[in-house]
Amino acid sequence: MALRPLSSILSNSTNASLTSPKVHQSLKQNIVGLSRRDFINVGLSVMPLVICPPPPSIAREVEVGSFLPPSPTDPNFVLFKATPKDTPALRAGNVQPYTFILPPTWKQLRIANILSGNYCQPKCAEPWVEVKFENEKQGKVQVVASPLIRLTNKPNATIEDIGTPEKVIASLGPFVTGNTLDPDELLETSIEKRGDLTYYKYVLETPYALTGSHNLAKATAKGNTVVLCVVSASDKQWASSKKTLEAILDSFEV
Repeated sequence: MALRPLSSILSNSTNASLTSPKVHQSLKQNIVGLSRRDFINVGLSVMPLVICPPPPSIAREVEVGSFLPPSPTDPNFVLFKATPKDTPALRAGNVQPYTFILPPTWKQLRIANILSGNYCQPKCAEPWVEVKFENEKQGKVQVVASPLIRLTNKPNATIEDIGTPEKVIASLGPFVTGNTLDPDELLETSIEKRGDLTYYKYVLETPYALTGSHNLAKATAKGNTVVLCVVSASDKQWASSKKTLEAILDSFEV
């Protein structure tokens, strides 16, 4: 049986409505003899090209020890130094480069576009997540940046200009815990000077936090941004990795 191209079937029906019974009958008579392979081939010849989106990216990357250099101060850690290629805010100049150390077995997590601030740079009104790293047995660390204008109207303010450590954490607490921060969950505050910057440090016990029941945080202000480093852990992670998590936070510097 000779097969007529589907295009010729359609062209013979130019003057008729494609939805008419006659056209349907003509199509049926000419297609009924097609094999499964013929039908697929004919169909592909007239179908528009459909490009399926790629599957979602895998969140976890390789261990940081495979691409980060050793820490110059402690061979048990590697050094992460953020550069403009790492985040939208660094490329926009809203955040100055920052550094901290990590155990080599930790992995970097991808940041969702809406959380990264990519959609609002260079004038974001709300805080965004810069980077995030994790080790399932030890805990997590993330860097959060907040526009200075959200905390004070004074341009280029220092963190002391914004207020006391308690005032700053009251404003940024939800970005530490992932939900809310009760004043009773703040166990300890301290102040540290490094170069021309002042850092506020916090120890928090947060049983209802989404980030974990133990959180350490460190904040400073530079330019038009407040930068906050948060280290989080569950009870089990904290029990086995407290010193490691404290070392990560202590090393954070803008």
